[in-house]
Amino acid sequence: MDHAGGVVRLEVGSTKSGAGRIFPFAALPTLSTLMRTQRERTSLLERERGVLCPWVFHRNGKPIQSFRDAWLGACERAEVPGRLVHDLRRSAARSLVRSGVPERTAMALLGHKTRSIFDRYNIVSEADLADGVRKLAAFRAVAPSEPRRVVSPSQSIDPRASTKDVPPAGGGVSPAVRAAR
Repeated sequence: MDHAGGVVRLEVGSTKSGAGRIFPFAALPTLSTLMRTQRERTSLLERERGVLCPWVFHRNGKPIQSFRDAWLGACERAEVPGRLVHDLRRSAARSLVRSGVPERTAMALLGHKTRSIFDRYNIVSEADLADGVRKLAAFRAVAPSEPRRVVSPSQSIDPRASTKDVPPAGGGVSPAVRAAR
């Protein structure tokens, strides 16, 4: 942890994938406050006991072996029973992308090496689909209206051709399509 630089450094070999990475926590005020408060608590413990504690989160200076009971209690108090710690990674992926963070940057922050793994976390919800349609509607409302022709897929249209060059809507294949077959 680099408090002065405002980043958490995960050294090479210390992560599941073995790759190192950094997370700039100082850029998020609430996380920065949490990390500063935790550092102050740890510094107080170190002064009282006369020992150094290398862990950011610990139990009285000793490494946390399991936080299962603490997690279950927190979920109960938050009235979200059954949530998994790993659910936070999915929430982080969704929040990063929906706040406009480029997906490649979100992948690096979360430690996802491949697009397929990232896509498992960045789930598209029904609300996302509705938001997409709203954006389309807003775009259509302000986009200049262009005259359009509806043509069946069997018809070939040369964009340079005039309307009179287009085969009748009842069918028919243009000479260019016939020649290509």
